[in-house]
Amino acid sequence: MSSSSSSPMLLLLLLITLFFSHSSSQMLLLPLTHSLSKTQQFNTTHHLLKYITTRSISRFHHHQLSLGSDYTLSFNIGPHSQPITLYMDTGSDLVWFPCTPFNCILCELKPNPYSSSAPTNISHSTPVSCSSKACCAAHSSISSSDLCAMARCPLDYIETKDCGSFHCPPFYYAYGDGSLIARLYRDTLSLSSLQLRNFTFGCAQTTFSEPTGVAGFGRGLLSLPSQLAKHSPQLGNRFSYCLVSHSFHPERVRKPSPLILGRYDDEKQKNIGGGGGGEVVEFVYTSMLENPKHPYFYCVGLKGISVGKKTVPAPGNLRRVNKRGDGGVVVDSGTTFTMLPAGFYNSVVAEFNRSVMRVHRRAREVEMKTGLSPCYHLNAAADVPAMELRFVGVNSSVVLPRKNYFYEFLDGGDGLKKERRVGCLMLMNGGDEFEVSGGPGAILGNYQQQGFEVEYDLEKKRVGFARRKCASLWDRLNRDKN
Repeated sequence: MSSSSSSPMLLLLLLITLFFSHSSSQMLLLPLTHSLSKTQQFNTTHHLLKYITTRSISRFHHHQLSLGSDYTLSFNIGPHSQPITLYMDTGSDLVWFPCTPFNCILCELKPNPYSSSAPTNISHSTPVSCSSKACCAAHSSISSSDLCAMARCPLDYIETKDCGSFHCPPFYYAYGDGSLIARLYRDTLSLSSLQLRNFTFGCAQTTFSEPTGVAGFGRGLLSLPSQLAKHSPQLGNRFSYCLVSHSFHPERVRKPSPLILGRYDDEKQKNIGGGGGGEVVEFVYTSMLENPKHPYFYCVGLKGISVGKKTVPAPGNLRRVNKRGDGGVVVDSGTTFTMLPAGFYNSVVAEFNRSVMRVHRRAREVEMKTGLSPCYHLNAAADVPAMELRFVGVNSSVVLPRKNYFYEFLDGGDGLKKERRVGCLMLMNGGDEFEVSGGPGAILGNYQQQGFEVEYDLEKKRVGFARRKCASLWDRLNRDKN
């Protein structure tokens, strides 16, 4: 065949390849697994709830940088590595994991459902240069000259900006209940069908009470979405997840929660999640607030919380973020329970209690055992008021399903007393520490996000919420993908 006749065919094949490459790169579907499905160490509901309430409080009070947990995703680093399982966390902006040789101090004190995963061997990965932007980001924006000096780069190299061959110095991260020292490396990240070359990650060889790594999904330079956006903007500039409702029952989290990078067909979106019933799904959006002190947080404004027919107005610091970075509400996949400042929390509880106490008696002993409050003895069907989150914006209110804010379970049955049904409000008092230490005024936890597709639109700088049947959403999108 002559070259002139083959050219149109080659052009056609090229166009077809480009079309399918573009189409397939519009969305990447990944499974999120709840760690509850692999956790065996909690022998009572009280023990589990006490652990989670303590962890949520710790995360809120150490908001400078906190380790998220609950939901995990897996990927591969390098050509021959085993899958790495990390906690998916919208409240931080670094991807890091344990690598060989690995030493974790006091890790036996912290539950780790993925303890069977061996530390990753990164011997074939490339160290990041001390003069790179990634190195500056990991060291909280220290200048490249200072970093090159820390890496023992000679002065004449620094002056001529020729110290790129010197490796980025190790950095220290402190969490609410642990810490780590890590180095930055680059390698190919394999995420489902996608291969992302020169992906930057932290290799931690020493940690304190942190046995599992984190996939940071925050707004920072080193987060997974930010690095993905450089390779494929349509995938990295918008992502969403839909957390399957579980109410702490391990059998309910056997199905994965869909994590969606990019976007899927808007027409199909209207019919997903309703079991084929043609349900029209509409997102409720609220704008992201810029936070100069914590730029990686997804902060939004909250006007108030409606309890029954009464709306409790939120304090001004929850509606906006000031120049010091104080205020706003962080939408966080890594904190379980929603944390509210003490005064606002007490007002919400007072309104809630005023309605519920007409029918149900307080269960003070359950409150002591779980860390939740208020809790009630339920002698009949629970009679609790509706609850609605009123975000800043027009038509930006989200009605919570009752199971997202009121948890019912059995108390007793240990041979000492008769088993009784109780129920607890699943919002928590964050105290007034935020007024002193600065930072977010509140956190919207993942328990309150169950049964919603939560969308992070980085181009339009907004967060959206749409009521979903998340297991059905996973089935539909997975079927369409195949």
